[in-house]
Amino acid sequence: MTQDTTPEPASPQAELCESCAGVQQNWRRAKGHPELMQGTHRTVQHKHGAVTITKYRCERCGTIWEYENNKVNRHAGWSVIG
Repeated sequence: MTQDTTPEPASPQAELCESCAGVQQNWRRAKGHPELMQGTHRTVQHKHGAVTITKYRCERCGTIWEYENNKVNRHAGWSVIG
């Protein structure tokens, strides 16, 4: 009898470093952490106006984040995308 040694895929939350795990997601004006390195940004049109979305990457664990700077939506902010 053989055992299946295929590892279970890890959930995105399991891969976050301690600093990333402490970032409050989906809340406008929440703080990131110093190891988040800014990447590209893009502008998205919403019915209330333009919104800037900036991509970040954690230097410690490699998690990819986006920060939506949307003054109308208080539930915008940090979200894990990869």
